[in-house]
Amino acid sequence: MDIRQSIPSDYAKTLDTDGLRKRFLVERIFEADQLCLTYSHDDRLFIGGAMPVREPVVIPTSMKQQTGTDYFLERRELGAINIGGSGAITIDGERYTVGTHEACYIGCGSRDVQFESDSAEQPAKFYINSAPAHHAYPTRTITLDQAVKETLGDAKTSNRRTINKYLIPDVLPTCQLLMGMTRLEENSLWNTMPCHTHERRMEAYLYFDMADDAVVFHMMGEPTETRHLVMRNEQVVISPSWSVHTGVGTGSYTFIWGMAGENQTFPDMDMIAMKTLR
Repeated sequence: MDIRQSIPSDYAKTLDTDGLRKRFLVERIFEADQLCLTYSHDDRLFIGGAMPVREPVVIPTSMKQQTGTDYFLERRELGAINIGGSGAITIDGERYTVGTHEACYIGCGSRDVQFESDSAEQPAKFYINSAPAHHAYPTRTITLDQAVKETLGDAKTSNRRTINKYLIPDVLPTCQLLMGMTRLEENSLWNTMPCHTHERRMEAYLYFDMADDAVVFHMMGEPTETRHLVMRNEQVVISPSWSVHTGVGTGSYTFIWGMAGENQTFPDMDMIAMKTLR
């Protein structure tokens, strides 16, 4: 269990490259037959991955120090998006099939959660976000076709992209967790620009579908004190509410975003004028 404390913006701007990476970058998400979790104090979000290869991966009940509850999802909800081969999640004895680029929402109060792959040669890779929850909403799966789609940007500005929204109110009810997957079109490298902040919620990004020698320069920091992190395939960045979040890659990539905070209004963004950036 990796624990990340909240970092104020005036302290973050004093950090060097190693300091920024230590506090905001999550380098290990997927390991064979392991549950890898990072606990961010920003909106109490768990970030992690499960990659079952030879055996199922189970969420343990022994995390009372972090959650203060008898089992992990007693007062939490969880979203999982599979970026690997086909697999399944068994929740309190009921098995849910989750294919590639499909999602599963697991409601508050679910006790036993087990991740499986259909094939060891092409294992499933379940990317996980979990946020505190106050109500038990139904568990269900969401296919890529069922996700709400929004295409934005322009090839002229290298940011033509389609946002696939899996966990949003138009698809299913959740307490606060929002998740989706953004896929850039060919020759588009910016994931959003002009950029914005989310003063009322934090966000985490998983970058993937990247070539071995490709990187994404993830922009962060206050609009007038920008910094960057060099991201590689299947790494996550924690983006606090005070930070801009945008990025540009050296080649094509896809990313999964997850949000938790005050509201579930997807367009609630504080846009940053290009002339403000420094």
